[in-house]
Amino acid sequence: MGSPKPLVVIAGPTGSGKSGLALRLAESFGGEIVNCDSLQLYRGFDVGTAKLSESERCSIPHHMIDVLDARQGYSAGDYARDARGVIAGISARGRLPIVTGGTGFYLRALLEGLPELPPRDETLRSRLAEREARRAGSLHRLLSRLDPATASRIHPRDVQKTIRALEVRLLTRDTLPSRSESEPLKGYTTLKIGLDPDRAALHGVLDARTREMFRRGLIEETRALLASGLTGGEKPFESLGYKQALAHIRGSMTLEEAIASTQIETRQYAKRQWTWFRRDPQMIWLRGFGHDASVIEQSLAAFTEFSRRYV
Repeated sequence: MGSPKPLVVIAGPTGSGKSGLALRLAESFGGEIVNCDSLQLYRGFDVGTAKLSESERCSIPHHMIDVLDARQGYSAGDYARDARGVIAGISARGRLPIVTGGTGFYLRALLEGLPELPPRDETLRSRLAEREARRAGSLHRLLSRLDPATASRIHPRDVQKTIRALEVRLLTRDTLPSRSESEPLKGYTTLKIGLDPDRAALHGVLDARTREMFRRGLIEETRALLASGLTGGEKPFESLGYKQALAHIRGSMTLEEAIASTQIETRQYAKRQWTWFRRDPQMIWLRGFGHDASVIEQSLAAFTEFSRRYV
């Protein structure tokens, strides 16, 4: 086996400037960018995901963006498999793969692997869904009896995750944490950079960005997606902004209520991302936003030192 190849990860909460910093590093070190935002995988969901436009992406190759239809099922394991193939191709071309995004579970699947899970059993899933339709909350109560540890991590109203956990338990007799782990990513040495902007400043950015998304046409984009044949029940519509836009379209929220709800939930999501990424002892935390001159300078220096020591 040859020497390990370099890989850069840029993580952090939503709105912290990960995409911009990734572009800067890619320009400086001959990189290509691999998206690790689960929603940016979907075609047509642009405004509400803060997806860079095609013109903004044209100078640097971007991968794992606009690769899925909203009707497609897709998991963290699917992402890990596909992203690993993309990363291998980038390295084979002599370029630097730069993974950036805020979906921590997908990033962990990519770098560390995931428990090996059985394939979906549609018959079993249908029976479970029918039971939940008859008696709301019954599936989570069942999971609490069969696998209390997993049930404690799943919100009682998150029916899809509850069904998947029950599916694994009933098919394998194993709990999710006890499943054997798949192989971690091999052949790479990874530099992990985490963006850590001031909380109050980030909240201001997120509130303004949310309002700008609605101004730029989030409601209209959601209407267009529904007009294209989507029902609103597809997974991307569960995400921040789109579920509020859908509620406004269907009359259960005013526009201002939709904006305020999105702002609150986005701030809460950023907090959860901070908590997730803080668990990684390998993350190099840089204080500030990705566009800050000091952060850019520190990032360039970190990769230069990383290359000297490990590559």
